[in-house]
Amino acid sequence: MNISLPDTLKSFIDERVKARGYGSHSEYLRDLVRKDAIEADKEKMRGLIIDGLNSPLGRPWAETKTELLKRAKNPPE
Repeated sequence: MNISLPDTLKSFIDERVKARGYGSHSEYLRDLVRKDAIEADKEKMRGLIIDGLNSPLGRPWAETKTELLKRAKNPPE
């Protein structure tokens, strides 16, 4: 993969690589992509949590548990 950057961004990356102790420009960029992937996962999780909070309530656990225990004792044939 080749990436074209203007000189200002190249200089910025050079400074970050040196200041943060990265072994190479590739190492620095891989770290940025990993961090971005983690943030994307967090955003997805937040969305799922919001969807769950906005969804209708399910059945009470006691009711579900009772039904599951009945099924376990009398499995369908």
